[in-house]
Amino acid sequence: MTSVSLDRYTAFMLRYRWQVLASAVAAVVVLTTGTHFITVSNDWRDNFDESDPQLVAFDALEDTYTATNTAVIAVAPKRGPVFTREALEAVEELTEAAWRVPWSTRVDSLTNYSHSEAVGDDLKVERLVDGAGSLGDDDLARIKRIALSEISVAGRLVSRDGRVAGVVISFALPDDSDAAAAEISGYLRGLLDGARADHPDIAYRLTGDVLLNRVMTEAIDDDMRILAPAAFAVIVAVAAVLLRSLLGTLALVAVLGFVIGSTMGMIGWTGAVLNAANSGVPIIIMTLAIAHSVHIITTVTSGMGQGLDRDAAVVESLRDNAWPVFLTTATTVIGFLSLNFSDSPPFRVLGNLVSFGMLAAYVYSMTLLPALLFVLPLRARPARAGDSTFFDRLGAFVVARRTLLLWSMAAVAVALTTGLPRIELTDNWLKYLNKRYEFRRDTDFVIENLTGVETLEYSLNAGRDGGITDPDYLRKVDAFAGWYRAQPEVAHVQVFTDIMKRLNKNMHGDDPAFYRLPEDAELAAQYLLLYELSVPVGMDLNNRIDVAKSATRMTVTMRPLSSEQQRKLDARGQEWLHANAPGLARKASGTSLVFAHMAIRNTLSMLWGTFSAVVLIALLLTGIFRSVRLGLVSLVPNLIPAAMAFGVWGYLYGEVGNAGSLVTAISFGIVVDDTIHFMSRYLKARREGLSASGAVCAAFRVVGRALFTTTMILGLGFVVFTTSGFVISWMLGLLLALTIGFALLADFLLLPPLLMAVDP
Repeated sequence: MTSVSLDRYTAFMLRYRWQVLASAVAAVVVLTTGTHFITVSNDWRDNFDESDPQLVAFDALEDTYTATNTAVIAVAPKRGPVFTREALEAVEELTEAAWRVPWSTRVDSLTNYSHSEAVGDDLKVERLVDGAGSLGDDDLARIKRIALSEISVAGRLVSRDGRVAGVVISFALPDDSDAAAAEISGYLRGLLDGARADHPDIAYRLTGDVLLNRVMTEAIDDDMRILAPAAFAVIVAVAAVLLRSLLGTLALVAVLGFVIGSTMGMIGWTGAVLNAANSGVPIIIMTLAIAHSVHIITTVTSGMGQGLDRDAAVVESLRDNAWPVFLTTATTVIGFLSLNFSDSPPFRVLGNLVSFGMLAAYVYSMTLLPALLFVLPLRARPARAGDSTFFDRLGAFVVARRTLLLWSMAAVAVALTTGLPRIELTDNWLKYLNKRYEFRRDTDFVIENLTGVETLEYSLNAGRDGGITDPDYLRKVDAFAGWYRAQPEVAHVQVFTDIMKRLNKNMHGDDPAFYRLPEDAELAAQYLLLYELSVPVGMDLNNRIDVAKSATRMTVTMRPLSSEQQRKLDARGQEWLHANAPGLARKASGTSLVFAHMAIRNTLSMLWGTFSAVVLIALLLTGIFRSVRLGLVSLVPNLIPAAMAFGVWGYLYGEVGNAGSLVTAISFGIVVDDTIHFMSRYLKARREGLSASGAVCAAFRVVGRALFTTTMILGLGFVVFTTSGFVISWMLGLLLALTIGFALLADFLLLPPLLMAVDP
């Protein structure tokens, strides 16, 4: 705005203050009604575009065989192995009850495993355990021997040491998967409560991707129910202490309420979907939206302390802050809009919603806030000698020690950024929740004591209908499975050839020497047909064989791996296929691998988005400051803080996933705000004829307190995130708090020496 435009604007605000207040109230009422239409989803597929190549491949796999929605129940006797009457009876009861879980389509367990054996010239297929309570010692010994020696059971349905058994429930979820997950979760928890009461000497653990959706919902509810009010309380308390004005704090709270209400209403009006990845929108906006108001209120109280009346102080504050507040809004919006480069739709929603929230914060800060300040009976203590002593002295110290500070800050920045190479870009849905959640503890128990829960899924193509019994195909499949079993990252492999080996042995009188693949295709087809006719209802091979018998499914269960390790394991598998069985299979699929590929793609796309935002903001600042030199100098304290924060993270933790890609985009848009306010005040002082060192001291005196206040509010607001049980929120909070803290140090101790060096 020009000076004349600002005068007209402030005169309008002063004259029509009550009309402005009424208009703001009407606007927020209209926008807030949209909250009734907010949609929340916790389907993991919402994290991906429909065209995501890994998701397309995974959907094709599920269309060919069956869906992979599962829940895993670990049954662990508190003393002794599972091969006792009581433990097997508990597994048997649970297996039967699991068929009645809503939306379940199949139940696999140690007790209902379809064991085949030869009886004369016939093939007998029956449950491994039937009537566990009446089993004799010889029966128990036989069951143990079979279970621990059968390759498709050990390491999947029973631990290899025989101490934990597993019940795997498969589901076909409806379109409303959230409601189905809630129903399934509630039913299973009730079922296990009953099982614990009936068998107090047995522990039950529950995990699975179906349960993850529900637990994520509970984690988000915890954040919104506990963290959002906590963040609000912290922000208000810090603002009240640092602003030293109760009425000013109340005005700030009013602006916050209007901004959050408008943004949440816009979510409903636009039909945007909230999920775990973008559920932090209200808290992020709550934390960021306060900065504009703090600068305006601080300038008002400062002006009143110097003798201006309330109205004159508000007018002067608007004149001083209109342009910097507009610029900081623009740079913050640019930073968040860069999230549209993300490969993950929820991140794009997050960026757009926060951008709208920041625009709303700008509008309310320039309309609602001054109107409130014009009508509230504000009071301010008269300025006394020494009131600004701290920032006056800080400015004088920086001027006097400019060279030392420049090299010291450079040395600290270099030292901290050496931690960057330690960072591994990875993501793992198993670690999205910390150990305060029972689901995470149960998942860790299952992985450590029974089997893994992350899989690579392959569809192995025989090349023709009915080709899965061709001996050459079977040999290739068996060799591929054998290669995977030899990899140290693999916990278990479930493959069709194991069934064919067992059938060949059965049809030769259970002679162990014939535990190998049949050598005749027609004979193999007869074995398979006989087996399919013999298995119990619901325990067929539809989940392992396609309808045309032209392909089979191989499931590789992995030990706990990072997303990078999963990608490398699949890449080694592709190399083996290319060398030994070209055309047998394409790249692996599976929920874990879909996330593993998205993690690296999303990180790289977000870095590209951040680079684009940096270039755009650099051009903007260069144009605003009318100097390429000053524009480039202003970038230094904005780029270094994030690098320093990630360097510290590299030393402390090492791994970073989607939260890290968010921070790179968000932090730059945030930290540039303080730089703009400092630079604007510095350039104004220079235009008034002050030297570079004098302009630095003037900038500290006028905006130092406001910058410190906004940093404290932003930093402590994001620190609240670190108490979240949702790991992405925790990482985001800590990284942003570190970045904002380093940004204040850079603006106070690095930017001024740079300005005095390049702008003599």
